[in-house]
Amino acid sequence: MPSTRRLFTAATAAAALLLSAGAQAQTAAADFPSKPVTLVTPFAAGSGPDAVLRLVSDKLSRLWNQRVVVDNKPGGGGFIAIEQARRAAPDGYTLLQLDSEHIAALPHLYKSRNFVTLQHFDPVASLFRTPFFVAVGTDAKYKTMTDLIADAKAHPGQVSYGSWGVGSPGHLGGQQLEALTGIRMQHVPYREVSQLFANVGTGDVPWSFASIPSSQGIYKAGKLRYIAVAASRRVPQMPDVPTMAEAGGPPSLEVNSFVSLLAPKGVSAAIKAKINADVAKVIADPEIRARFDTFAFEPLAWSPEEIERNAEAKSKVYGELVRIGNISLE
Repeated sequence: MPSTRRLFTAATAAAALLLSAGAQAQTAAADFPSKPVTLVTPFAAGSGPDAVLRLVSDKLSRLWNQRVVVDNKPGGGGFIAIEQARRAAPDGYTLLQLDSEHIAALPHLYKSRNFVTLQHFDPVASLFRTPFFVAVGTDAKYKTMTDLIADAKAHPGQVSYGSWGVGSPGHLGGQQLEALTGIRMQHVPYREVSQLFANVGTGDVPWSFASIPSSQGIYKAGKLRYIAVAASRRVPQMPDVPTMAEAGGPPSLEVNSFVSLLAPKGVSAAIKAKINADVAKVIADPEIRARFDTFAFEPLAWSPEEIERNAEAKSKVYGELVRIGNISLE
């Protein structure tokens, strides 16, 4: 009996500790945030993702009645921002903005680092998804994807396309187009996005994938045309641009990128849930929706589980493309 009583007492104490810990976590979430929050981003100031993050940070600071600071740490393939956020305490006060390529492609592009993003960070909240268009110069001979693919088939390895870097959606999208059509092209990576689209506009590079915010300056100057959107449906902001299938390209080719907020592993479920709910509330704000529309950004309100599922799906595709193309950033 004494032994049974001791076991019962120990079990009761353990249950009380669990209840206490749970209550403390709920209290911490209810009080969150009680000090400024930092949003670390690998994107340069003035970029589309940065512009969105600053809008979100402003709305969150009003909602939370706390400063929400954007800390731009571009460079190093995203690792400068990643390492800074990874060193932060797992308390929700440091969050990291990443796109789906930082999450899903980096592990394949930097194999020797043995770095798997979701082993160090948990998805917390989604922000938006951006589609990519096939951009050509206004005077380019390509009017449709049928034209582009036919030219690449007739001149294997001679047709080039530009992107904003090795392993970018623009590069991997080109690799996927090659894999789906059997064509071979030459990839030309650029350091400066503005220079990339300036060269597409002059015809120095025949074509490139492009998002609206990154290419709108050259487009509005009348030097670019979009011959397709790499998606299964047309984009409302560009209703005259056909889908990939409508333009004669492979129907299954979809090139897009989604952007999310992540937290270092160890943040409590209650705080992650609060951040997710509050970011979703902010994303629904009419002012932010209007800004998204100008960029053709699709607002997302995914759960952390949905972010992870979508990242895993991209990882499978990217892993195969990196293997086939023997792509590395080591």
